[in-house]
Amino acid sequence: AKMAAAASDLLTGWCLFGLALLAILIFCWVYVRKYQSRRESEVISTITAIFALAVALITSALLPVDIFLVSYMKNQNGTFKVWADANVSRQIEDTVLYGYYTLYSIILFCVFLWIPFVYFYYEEKEDDDGNTCSQVKTALKYTLGFITICAVLLLIGAFVPLDIPNKKNSTEWEKVKLLFEEFGSSHGLTALSFSISSLTVIGMLAAITYTAYGMSALPLNLIKGTTSAAYERLENTEGIEEVEQHLLRIKSKCRDGRPLSSRDRRTLKQLEERLRTLRRRERHLESIEKSWWTKFCEAIRPLKIVWGVFFIIVALLFTVSLFLSNLDKALHSAGFDSGFIILGTNLTNPLNMLLPILQRVFPLDYILITTIVMYFIFTSMAGIRNMGIWFFWIRLYKIRRGKTRPQALLFLCMILLLIVLHTSYMIYSLAPQYVMYGSQKYLVQAAFVATYNQLGDTFRSLLYVILFPFTLDQCIVTRTYLFLHKFWFFSAAYYFGNWAFIAVFLIGLIVSCCKGKKSIIEGEVDDDDSDMSDDELSVYYH
Repeated sequence: AKMAAAASDLLTGWCLFGLALLAILIFCWVYVRKYQSRRESEVISTITAIFALAVALITSALLPVDIFLVSYMKNQNGTFKVWADANVSRQIEDTVLYGYYTLYSIILFCVFLWIPFVYFYYEEKEDDDGNTCSQVKTALKYTLGFITICAVLLLIGAFVPLDIPNKKNSTEWEKVKLLFEEFGSSHGLTALSFSISSLTVIGMLAAITYTAYGMSALPLNLIKGTTSAAYERLENTEGIEEVEQHLLRIKSKCRDGRPLSSRDRRTLKQLEERLRTLRRRERHLESIEKSWWTKFCEAIRPLKIVWGVFFIIVALLFTVSLFLSNLDKALHSAGFDSGFIILGTNLTNPLNMLLPILQRVFPLDYILITTIVMYFIFTSMAGIRNMGIWFFWIRLYKIRRGKTRPQALLFLCMILLLIVLHTSYMIYSLAPQYVMYGSQKYLVQAAFVATYNQLGDTFRSLLYVILFPFTLDQCIVTRTYLFLHKFWFFSAAYYFGNWAFIAVFLIGLIVSCCKGKKSIIEGEVDDDDSDMSDDELSVYYH
């Protein structure tokens, strides 16, 4: 009966996993098709973008699964469940660990090989006329640089161990031999971890740039809404009449055959371009005003405000928790050389208080942690969409509905892959003990619970440090935590990155509050658009 129940649970789990995977693939297909340009869409770039986006979402969903599995193996009294013996626990840990290694290896493959190759292939396709062989060769040549960077990172991670015995009598050959022995004992997994940690630092910079801004801009945009299409059409019509009158005044200067001055010619050209843009805006606004989608959005306007309020509450909870966690590390950690790692929490943050309360009702704590992870991903997507893709002060691409170039979609997916790598550390910063152990309890806690409740905060922290070695033996650490603290210098970089994230979020919040309502077609019509691009948006709205 127990085996039948276990088999039924396993089948149910696989069915849920299949449905979740199907839902992720459908979302990725809809998202990519929503933003990609109809005129410039390519099969390979579309498949690559959908695949990379799906990998990002699946990887982000692995953290809640990891926490659930280590928690599910223990009872509420701190004892392991009957089926969770040493072998079963080890198999579950290995399965999750191999899942991380598989997804992280796929991310390395996408970031350093597949996405760069497809990107450079289409860059060459625009410059070359139909010579596929030449395009492939040039793309491989540029991609080789990314492969070289990946190989260097793997070699550094494989052959630069963290702890080298300092033996003065050891020869150079013995030191080299030690490096290879450590590489063999870890099976190259440390090399993969170092490469992923290096990419996580880049993901941290992307999160500071895009996610921090998206967390402030997305909720406020939902609350404030957009301007009315009818009102914008009225303003646009007035703008067209004003430009046409200005054009007539300039053209009247040459009615008697006199040529226009160079200044008037430049002004005439600028006004004609401005008039074309305003007429395109007029067509778009007319199309949007008649669209059923616009009417639907107006009908659910109250729901958008509710979602905006909910998102801003989550953002503030996220930021306050991150600030208190970082402040705790600044005051109570061993400092820079330890990567600002602390055992336990001395300053309780709202998320650390909320999760233990939600643990009493299954599965509220997992719903909350999944919500935070998904919120982190979707605000990143919103930040990239609103800001576009930048290289320092140079704007490379815009992310626009129905007009995004294939290269821009590839950039968006690569940035999301890097941000997802940083998500685990951000969640760990918010709730370190929960990310390490989930809802597990250890037996020694029951013996001291009465005394523990009567102690002050200082003595509780001291008791935690004394009992921490016992928890390592009695509780199972999540595989995520093992990835986070292999290299102390990366942990130190993440610590400073958290402060930068908080600062950018506050700046973005102030800027978003000061800005007025967005135009209903903001970003859809630009001066450099062609008239053919009008057909793409009209297809989308109809």
